[in-house]
Amino acid sequence: MNNEETNNEEVTSVETAAVVETAAVTPRKKPVFIETAHDDFDWDTDKRGAGRYDMEVKKAMEIEYDSTISIINNSEIVPGTVASITSSDVVLNIGFKSDGLVSLSEFRDMPDLKVGDKVNVYVVSKEDSKGQLVLSRKNAKLLDAWESICDAYKNDIIVKGQITSKTKGGLIANVFGLDTFLPGSQIDVKPITDYDIYVGKTMEFKIVKINEIIKNAVVSHKALIESDIEDQRQEIISKLEKGQVLEGTIKNITDFGAFIDLGGVDGLLYITDISWGRINHPNEVLEMNQKLNIVVLDFDDNKKRISLGLKQLTPHPWDAASANIELGQKVSGKIVNIEDYGAFLELSPGVEGLIHVSEVSWSSQPINSRDFFKLGDTYEAVVMTIDKDDRKMSLSIKRMTQDPWEKTVGNYTIGSKHLGLVKNITPYGVFVELEDGVGGMIHISDLSWTKRYNHPNEFTKVGDKLDVVILEVDSDGRKLSLGHKQIEEDPWDSFENVFPVGSNHEATVLDKDDKGAKVLLPYGVEGYAPGKHLKKQDGSTAVNEEKIPVTIIDFNRNDKKILVSHLRFWEDQIRDVQNVERATKNAETDEARKVAKSINSKNEKSTLGDLSALSDLKNQMDADAKSKSTLKGDDAASTEAPAE
Repeated sequence: MNNEETNNEEVTSVETAAVVETAAVTPRKKPVFIETAHDDFDWDTDKRGAGRYDMEVKKAMEIEYDSTISIINNSEIVPGTVASITSSDVVLNIGFKSDGLVSLSEFRDMPDLKVGDKVNVYVVSKEDSKGQLVLSRKNAKLLDAWESICDAYKNDIIVKGQITSKTKGGLIANVFGLDTFLPGSQIDVKPITDYDIYVGKTMEFKIVKINEIIKNAVVSHKALIESDIEDQRQEIISKLEKGQVLEGTIKNITDFGAFIDLGGVDGLLYITDISWGRINHPNEVLEMNQKLNIVVLDFDDNKKRISLGLKQLTPHPWDAASANIELGQKVSGKIVNIEDYGAFLELSPGVEGLIHVSEVSWSSQPINSRDFFKLGDTYEAVVMTIDKDDRKMSLSIKRMTQDPWEKTVGNYTIGSKHLGLVKNITPYGVFVELEDGVGGMIHISDLSWTKRYNHPNEFTKVGDKLDVVILEVDSDGRKLSLGHKQIEEDPWDSFENVFPVGSNHEATVLDKDDKGAKVLLPYGVEGYAPGKHLKKQDGSTAVNEEKIPVTIIDFNRNDKKILVSHLRFWEDQIRDVQNVERATKNAETDEARKVAKSINSKNEKSTLGDLSALSDLKNQMDADAKSKSTLKGDDAASTEAPAE
């Protein structure tokens, strides 16, 4: 600032002070502006020469400026134009106040990218810490891909993708640029073991599952195949008719049948519909991939099942064989099936007859068909019944020989004794064969007069020979009731005298349980002692194999039961001893009384005879006492006299 300017400022200050001072002492008046040399100076201009806009101009300019800039938000996809391309980045103009940079590596799928191309980008941040606009084409592609996947999932749209790699449990498929999961079970309708052959292939898929949170999707190629198969299936089923003959290919063979591919739909050929004859497994007559004609037996639209038949294409063997089979005819064949109730004899493929267990042997002994018959064994039999309509036949082996009952039953009369062979043992008795085809049963209660068996095998075993007595003959039922104990006379007729109630015997404990014990009495007779009657005098209880004295407390002739008691025995012994002691004591008491009575009687007689003598003696004693008293008085008087 020069001196002139300084002087001017000082003058102005003085003038201003004078004006202020005058205003303080004079009334307020309209200010008077005095023009000076520098009143034209623009105080709104800064040192750089820039002027200031008024509010209206400024607002108009801001509106004009904002109209040239796009409004964007973070996390949205916006279109952009390639402004320039460097060695590492692509500069994009998205109409914002600044351009954004995107790494060139995100444009590897666009090798021909050039300035001016339009691309969509994702706004990561409008302004980062450095004030720069951050964009991403990769995120934009992912969001676009996810929206496309969601749209395909909601609208059931078929998509295409490339298998990029193998992963645990399946494959990774790139769909719309996004990795999705293709489970191994969803690759094909048939099981897949080698996943590597699919890597690099382009396939069509159906989106079957999405996860919005983690942006993940599951795809399926199998669903498309099944959809095509279902369309073919519906078309085939709509044309099916029962009895229709079709050509098919064996797709799979199982234990119960074979699955036939009818050209897009499968049908089941059950094992029983393969052949009129019996087969153990379908692979005996069928092979994988074999082509054959089959007939439609039945189908279910709802359950989508088709039942097929192969044997139905040939005539049933019964139609030809039944004309040549008559009742009573002898036939031969092999065993093809065994059941509990009998076995089936195949005369020719598809023609079978049942040999019931009751038609195996004339013997009354029960027969186990599974033990008697063997698959493949050959037998001759007689035709018993034949039903051509139901295609059933009953056969008999035993009728190939004469019934032994008819020629020998006269030899077996009630009460006759015979020797038989034990053929079978059951819990309730023993089956004894007297000769081939003739036998009977010994009930367990008829094995012994004196012993009770829990099971007949305690008495005998298969193969033993037993003497038996015919107890009953059932000609109609072709049965004999046998007994073994009846070989001897019933000893219970005499046991009543041997084991009367109250008698004592020595017994051996045989089989003890919580309720009591069996005991062995003399002559091999068994008795029973209830638990409380096994108590011994010292408080313990008798044990197995111990010999103890017992008392018979009950004898039942009809039920052949004897109840015994060791407790009763020693209680009776104690009671007997007490009775003897009591009798002895009573006898001694009676004897003492007799002696005392005898003595008293003698004393009474002597006392009565001496009563007078006693009286005289008493008088004499009284007189003596009186005289002694007088003498004492005289002595006393003589003694006192000299003293006076």
